[in-house]
Amino acid sequence: MLRMAWPLPALLVWAAAWVVYTLAMQAGLGPVAALLLACALGVAGSLLAPNWWRRLIVAGGFPLSLAASGALTLAPAYWLLPLALLLLIYPLNAWRDAPLFPTPRDGLRGLGERAPLPPGARVLEAGCGVGDGLIALRRVYPEADLHGLEWSWPLRWLCALRCPWARVRRGDIWRADWSGYQMVYLFQRPESMGKAVDKARAELAPGAWLVSLEFPALELEPDAVLASDRARTVWAYCVPLRDRETPPTD
Repeated sequence: MLRMAWPLPALLVWAAAWVVYTLAMQAGLGPVAALLLACALGVAGSLLAPNWWRRLIVAGGFPLSLAASGALTLAPAYWLLPLALLLLIYPLNAWRDAPLFPTPRDGLRGLGERAPLPPGARVLEAGCGVGDGLIALRRVYPEADLHGLEWSWPLRWLCALRCPWARVRRGDIWRADWSGYQMVYLFQRPESMGKAVDKARAELAPGAWLVSLEFPALELEPDAVLASDRARTVWAYCVPLRDRETPPTD
């Protein structure tokens, strides 16, 4: 789906949702159940879209087209059900961090040479979504003990399904204990990096790594910087973290 020319992926998901809705109605399901089943397919398809606005288009296309068609008449409150389903997949507290940014498959290429880890090292992806970051980490650290942490339980389930070789659990990345990990990887928002730095300072042991894709910790001096796939940059910081030197001002 990611390699199809836009908007073909959205059109395919919308068409599939209409098929599911029609078959559900013909099978005797109620209109609300048919609506939810078709919307669930749309939301599941949105997980494969590469950015946030396309995910909203993929997930919202079917219920909007159904409402516009007049094929289903429901009380206004029922039209909130697709929104509730979307919030189940993308909970609001997760939006404060990153709305499911997928790590490119080769986005961490070269990290193993710049930030070496011993075999069996425990590596955490904080906010693992559906597992793209864990897949990229495994390509770089095939002998690592990989862990994933995700707040949304449907995403956590999908991640565990895609990454059976990793230990994936549901939890808040900011309340979880990062001590005991030799590396914490995240692909969050720029606004989240200050909180990540504070947590790394407090919990990561000397020699451990904090790694961020695309967004640097502006207050820190990086120990490694790598140009990654799709023109994204990998920023790696080794504990003890070093404050960036501020140039003198006149």
